[in-house]
Amino acid sequence: MYQKLVRKEVMGILEKEVTSFLDKFLTPIEKIWQPSDYLPDPSSSDFKYDLEEIQTFAREMPYDLFVTLIGDCITEEALPSYESWLMGVEGINQEEKVGWANWVRAWTAEENRHGDLLNKYLYLCGRVNMREVEITTQYLINDGFDLGTSMDPYRNFIYTSFQETATNISHRRVGTLAKQSGNGKLAKMCGVIAADEARHAKAYKHFVAKILEIDPSEMILAFEDMMRKKIVMPAHLMRQSGQKAGELWGHFSDAAQRCMVYTGNDYINILSDLLDEWKIEHVKGLTEKAEKAQEYLMKLPARLQKITDRVSTPDLQFQFSWVKS
Repeated sequence: MYQKLVRKEVMGILEKEVTSFLDKFLTPIEKIWQPSDYLPDPSSSDFKYDLEEIQTFAREMPYDLFVTLIGDCITEEALPSYESWLMGVEGINQEEKVGWANWVRAWTAEENRHGDLLNKYLYLCGRVNMREVEITTQYLINDGFDLGTSMDPYRNFIYTSFQETATNISHRRVGTLAKQSGNGKLAKMCGVIAADEARHAKAYKHFVAKILEIDPSEMILAFEDMMRKKIVMPAHLMRQSGQKAGELWGHFSDAAQRCMVYTGNDYINILSDLLDEWKIEHVKGLTEKAEKAQEYLMKLPARLQKITDRVSTPDLQFQFSWVKS
């Protein structure tokens, strides 16, 4: 007979394994890369040559690709919002030194390096209006966000599984395109960031898999709810000077699609991969409502594909205040 469990109870069961999660999915601080490992050393005699190389390649980057790189940096820089949100999730007590709170702090510490690295790169490259980038970043943190998850850990772990995978794709694609044009330094920066995101995605997908074993019906229902609402990107309220919250997001998304860094097909592919990863089609012991949710989820990729095939990306290039003319 199905017994509905309380979210906090399930989080308490998993919390006993948090130390193993830290060891398995995160890297010790003394061993992990730091931004300075990939940035030119100002004290080096080669600094001016390294700087010239960075600036030359930055000037040559296609506009949409360059804008996508900047937007990815801004998304990473809004990290304070993500940490504070996760700390408020049911079953996480931020006053504790161990357990889930320790996971959130350690995850945040790893993520913090991403914005640091990209921000310094953009500052050095000479093609960016850093004040406008900083205004967008401040607005993004100030405006907050609503992921559609409330404080439900199930929905939040679905979201982070999806979003960490999406950021892995975005950083990896920017790196690949940079490498194709000979920009090896930027390619390495994006590559190491993407590798972090891949590890983090594995962690959150593992959390969902564990909950599916303990509380399958409620997790399936949470998954269905998130996909019906659609997964919003963490920077969906992005704006620039003189705009309202969210006014810039569509233009940024269009730029990312035009340069093929992140597209509607990527969204569908992530969903399909999660369905396979969690073996959603084969989950047993569900309530009648959860079985209907299961059926909906399995049919969703095909439905989304039909919609995506009918949508075209605008060709008109938007002029972002982030880029120096």
